[in-house]
Amino acid sequence: MALPVVDTEYLKEIDKARRDLRALIAYKNCAPIMLRLAWHDAGTYDVNTKTGGPNGSIRNEEEYSHGSNNGLKIALDFCEEVKAKHPKITYADLYQLAGVVAVEVTGGPTVDFVPGRKDSKISPKEGRLPDAKRGAPHLRDIFYRMGLSDKDIVALSGGHTLGRAHPERSGFDGPWTREPLKFDNSYFV
Repeated sequence: MALPVVDTEYLKEIDKARRDLRALIAYKNCAPIMLRLAWHDAGTYDVNTKTGGPNGSIRNEEEYSHGSNNGLKIALDFCEEVKAKHPKITYADLYQLAGVVAVEVTGGPTVDFVPGRKDSKISPKEGRLPDAKRGAPHLRDIFYRMGLSDKDIVALSGGHTLGRAHPERSGFDGPWTREPLKFDNSYFV
């Protein structure tokens, strides 16, 4: 697949937004929810229908009101602070950039960010994200729908090294690791 093409001015705005996100995430201590926002926007992709995915549609009330997105309005509002300063950047790019920066500021690897995602106002139907209560066959169905493998399931599950479960969001409570604001491999050990 060809990479999207953006102009030099857009790339400069991305760099500025990256700095602003870094400051916001450090100040608000919100890396886990920003990574969750990026995943929940991207995790709706369907490889067969080419629908869903990282397209910014999670900003629509119809989508952020899905049960699996409980609590993400907080992250959307944080992103609006950055969007107001960088209106040329698409929501699709902004949300994915927020996830990238969240990983980086918590000690994870530097992630090459390729901008150029288009915004969509079309929200996918509820039920495209994994449900923690449904087990391995369900996880495989969800990830295979995105064109991903069992190895990808394991790798992406490592994102749970950041943050904690909140009963009002997922029905579960507590951190996934001993240091929920540090991106490392402790989720696996």
